Amino acid sequence: MEYFLGGLVGLAVGSPLGAVICYIWIRRLDSENLHSAEVRAKELISQAEKNAENIVKDAEFKAKDELFKRREEFNREAEKVRNEQKDEHRRLEKREDTLEQTHGELLKKEKHHQQNEKKLQERREHLEQKIKDAERVVEEQTRRLHEISGLSRAEAEKLLLERIDRELADEVASRIQKNEEQIKAVSEEKARRILATAIHRYAAEHTADTTVSTVDIPSDDMKGRIIGREGRNIRTFEKATGVDVIVDDTPGVVIVSAFDNIRREVARISLSKLIQDGRIHPTRIEEVVKETQEEMDRNIMEIGKAAVMEANVGHMNDKLVHLLGRLKFRTSYSQNVLNHSLEVAYLTGLMADELGLDGRLARRCGLLHDVGKAADHEMEGGHPKIGAELAKRYGETSKEVLHAIIGHHDDVTVDHIYTVLVAAADAISAARPGARRETLEKYVKRLEELEALAQGFPGVEHAYAIQAGRELRVIANAGQLSDGEALKTCREIAKAIEQNLNYPGEIKVTVVRETRSVEFAR
Repeated sequence: MEYFLGGLVGLAVGSPLGAVICYIWIRRLDSENLHSAEVRAKELISQAEKNAENIVKDAEFKAKDELFKRREEFNREAEKVRNEQKDEHRRLEKREDTLEQTHGELLKKEKHHQQNEKKLQERREHLEQKIKDAERVVEEQTRRLHEISGLSRAEAEKLLLERIDRELADEVASRIQKNEEQIKAVSEEKARRILATAIHRYAAEHTADTTVSTVDIPSDDMKGRIIGREGRNIRTFEKATGVDVIVDDTPGVVIVSAFDNIRREVARISLSKLIQDGRIHPTRIEEVVKETQEEMDRNIMEIGKAAVMEANVGHMNDKLVHLLGRLKFRTSYSQNVLNHSLEVAYLTGLMADELGLDGRLARRCGLLHDVGKAADHEMEGGHPKIGAELAKRYGETSKEVLHAIIGHHDDVTVDHIYTVLVAAADAISAARPGARRETLEKYVKRLEELEALAQGFPGVEHAYAIQAGRELRVIANAGQLSDGEALKTCREIAKAIEQNLNYPGEIKVTVVRETRSVEFAR
C-alpha cells in the first residue's frame, strides 16, 4: 500500500492527471474510513447501550434484593416487637391477676383483723368487768375480815396480799409448766417432721454389704500348686500380702483371712490372677502382688474421688480422698462404711436445708464423720479422735467439720448444730431396717446381756429388751424404790449400758414404777 501511495504521489507530481486521480483516490479512502468509523461508532454505541441496560438491570435487581431483605428484616423486627408486646401483655395480665388475688387476700385479712379487734374489744370489756367484780369482792372480803377478825386495815391487807401471792405463784408455775410442755411438744413435732422429711427424700439403694474372703479354684489340683513344693508358694504369698491362706478340705474354694480388709482384698485379687494365669512360683507371686497393690491404690483413689463428687462437698485434700476410698473396704456391723458415710452426708444435708443452714457444709461434715475408721487399725484411740486428727493434719480447717467428726458420738460437749445433725443422721443410717446384720446367736446374746445388766441393780424386779434390743423396759419394785430413786436407777442403767456393752445405734431405757391397791367389795 505504501508503494502504491508513493507511486500516486509521484504520478501527481509528474502530471496534472495524476494529481486528479490522486485526489479522487484520497477522497475515496476518506469516505471509506468515515464509513468504517461510523460503523465502529454505531457498534460502540450499541455495546454501550447494552452495557447500560445490563447495568440498569443489575441495579434494579440489587435494589429489589435489598428491598426484599429490608422487608424481611422489617417483618422480623415487627414480629419480634409483636411477640414482646404479647409477652408484656401476658405478664401484665398475670400481674393483674396476682394483684387481684392479693387484694382479695388483703380484704380477707382486713376482715379477719376487724373480727379479731371486735373479739379483743369484747374480751377487754369482759376483763374490765371481771376486774370491777374482783375489786368489789376484795372490798367485801376486806370489810368482812375487819368485822370477823377485828384486824386493822394494814394487817388485813397484808394477809390478803400473802394469799394472793400464793395463788398467783401457783398459777404462774402452772402456766410455766404448761408452756414448757407445749414448747417441748412443738419442738419434738418439728424435729420428727424434719427427720421424716429427710428419711422420705433419701432412699438408700442397698441394705448391708458382706465381705466374702474366698477364692474359687477350677479343681482341687490347684491347691497343691498354690501350696508349692514344701509350701514355698503359699509362704511367699502370705509374706507378700500379709494375710493367712487357708487351704482345707472344702472343695473348689481357698479361704483368705486377714485383719486388714484392704490386704485381704489385694490377696484375693492376686490369688485369682495367679490361678487364672497358671504360673505360680515365688517370683511371679511377688510381681502379681505388687501390680495388684498399685491397682488397688489407684482404685481406692478413684473410689474416693467418686464419693466426693457424689456428695458435692467441694475440693478436698488427696489424702482425705484416699482415706474415703479406703472406707469402701471397711465394714461396721456388716454395713459398708463408705456407703454409710454417703447416707449420713445426704441426710445431714437434707436436714440442714430444712433448717435453713449450709447444705454443702452439712454434707461435708457427714461425709467425713467416720473417716477415722480408715486408720483405726493403725493408730491408737477411737475413730472420732483419729478422724479429727487426720482431717486437721490434711488441711481441713472448718471448725464445724472437725467438731462433727470428734463429737458425733457425744465424746465431747456439743457446741455446733451440725454435730447434732450428723449424730441424728448417723443414728438414722445405722438404725434403718437392713442396714446392719448380726447372727442369731449374737443377737440373742446381746439381748440377754442387756436384760441381765438391768436386773443386777437393786430394786429391779424384771427387765425386758424390746424393739429388737433398741429399748429396755425395766419394772421396779415400788416398795423398794421411790420416784426419785427410780429416776436415778434409770440413769445408772443407761450409763452402765454405755460402758459395758457394744451395740449399734442407741438404746432407750424406761423404768416403770407403780403402786397398785386391790380390794374386793363383797
